[in-house]
Amino acid sequence: MTAALLLDDVTLTYPDGSSRITAVDHVRLEVRPGELVALVGPSGSGKSSLLAVAATLIRPDSGRLLIDGVDATRLPDRDLTALRRGRIGIVFQQPNLVDSLTVLEQLTVMASLAGGSPRRATDGALRLLEAVGMADHAGRRPAQLSGGQRQRVALARSIVNRPKVLLLDEPLGALDLKLRQEMQVFLKSLQRELGMTFLYVTHDQEEALTMSDHLAVFNEGKIEQVGAPEEVYAQPSTAFVAGFVGTSNILERDGRRISVRPERIELGADGEAATVTDVVFVGSFMRILVETERGEQLTVVRSSADERPEAGARVHVRWRPEDAYEIQPKPLEEGR
Repeated sequence: MTAALLLDDVTLTYPDGSSRITAVDHVRLEVRPGELVALVGPSGSGKSSLLAVAATLIRPDSGRLLIDGVDATRLPDRDLTALRRGRIGIVFQQPNLVDSLTVLEQLTVMASLAGGSPRRATDGALRLLEAVGMADHAGRRPAQLSGGQRQRVALARSIVNRPKVLLLDEPLGALDLKLRQEMQVFLKSLQRELGMTFLYVTHDQEEALTMSDHLAVFNEGKIEQVGAPEEVYAQPSTAFVAGFVGTSNILERDGRRISVRPERIELGADGEAATVTDVVFVGSFMRILVETERGEQLTVVRSSADERPEAGARVHVRWRPEDAYEIQPKPLEEGR
């Protein structure tokens, strides 16, 4: 099966005085048709730069970009514009709607770029507005919409021409928590309904875990790990992945460096002796901080319905061997 999007050994640098800085460092990433791949990492890690390459907005220094089997890195600018218009949709953090246009006009103007009759463009736009729950607001202008409504219109505008790949750069970053969670569910359900390929940039680990079929963890211009959310969370390849995606305890045991997730650590009558240093209430769960006799600081997660230990209490900690995953000293050099 031809990949919907393939970034093959891509490197991108930017000028920095008399030298250049590397934003993307020999990255390989394959996105298969119909899947949602999330790029997650801290600010400045290179994920948005890679998205700009995928959008054909920037040509890489080296490597190839293939969109639906077409090598975009070898196309002249004129053909590149046509490829971008026909096969790529982009949604940014800010909707960037045109203030003077109604919701319906935002879409029909974009649809007209692909040719066809005005009637067909209008019918297609109305069907899409119905799909994103904005048909009743077709006559409104951006100033009359909420933040979530504007982002839905921006999303509909980006897919009105049915691109092969939709690229989303922190599309929910400007929304409050409740609305962001609602939009996460909406975006994922829409992606499944349309069978469209999404490449989704976010710095929010929970958002990446919740929405993605696969996620790629970025750090300093490289991908440290690519995999299904469950795999990346339960079996982090590096200390960075273990610490960035969720919370993990990094321990040294028998000459091995291991990662143990907080919910996998048991507090019981046997195991390694430890002392509770703090207990933090976080709604449905509590975060219990303990220090072992080795001087290690561990985080343990328990339901708020469980008995709450007191700071200073002596406890024992243990975990099953299968819950301790050995991590690599260096990041992986390649993605999938």
